[in-house]
Formats: sequence, C-alpha cells, structure tokens
Amino acid sequence: MRIALAADHAGFTLKDELGAWLREAGHEVSDLGTNGPDSVDYPDFGARLATAVGSGEAERGIAVCGSGIGISIAVNRHPKCRCARVDDPLSAGLAREHNDANVLALGARLVGPDMAKACVAAFLGTDFAGGRHQRRVDQLSSLLQDSD
Repeated sequence: MRIALAADHAGFTLKDELGAWLREAGHEVSDLGTNGPDSVDYPDFGARLATAVGSGEAERGIAVCGSGIGISIAVNRHPKCRCARVDDPLSAGLAREHNDANVLALGARLVGPDMAKACVAAFLGTDFAGGRHQRRVDQLSSLLQDSD
C-alpha cells in the first residue's frame, strides 16, 4: 500500500518509527516531514498529507502531532480526506469500517509506539463495510458541496 506520513515537531519521532515499521512490512512510504525538533506549524504538514491522499498519490495517510487534534483538523479541511484521530485499535478499525477514513491521526504525547503500531495495523487491516455506511460517507461529501 502507498502510505504518506506527516508530522510536526512533536510527532516526528513517532512518524519516523512508524515509517520504518511500515517499510519493513513492505509498504511504499512517503515521508512528507517534518524531520527534526525545530518548531513548525502542523497545518502546513497536515495540508501536505491531505494533498497526497486527496490526489491519489497515497492510498492512506498517517498524521502525527502532539495530541493528534490539530493535524487532524488540518487534514480534514481537504474535501477528499476523512481523518480520524484515535488512541486505540478499536477506534482505528471502526474509522475504516464505518467511516471509510483514509487518514489516521495520532497524538505522539498520548500514545506510545506500540499502541500507535496497533492502531495503524487495525487501520490498514480493516476494509470499509459499505452498505448503510456508504450513505453516511456520501452525506459527508455532500456537506462540502452544499457549502460552495
């Protein structure tokens, strides 16, 4: 799977660990930064990730900041992205199964590497259920069209 990763200064260490783990598992990983502890603005990196997923360059995205909240808000500004901020594998799986989430957001200050990997595994290993959930995902897209 083609997976794009992005993080701010609070999340780059976890992003790097997840990237190495995903590459070892055979995924094609695009690292969109940041790559150091110098303070950066999470909206910039959320926008990079959203563009990669929204354009189809990446099939899935993983966004990391201190809490996962700010970067998830940034990603969700893109009309083709459905970013879910999660702390546990059940939520990550349900985000895919019920909401067809294509981006996962994690808080590096809230979850450790093992829990983050469990969340990513659930996210990548769960298919969208469709059915009644498709109608709801379609409604999310129509909200964006109605605001034009």
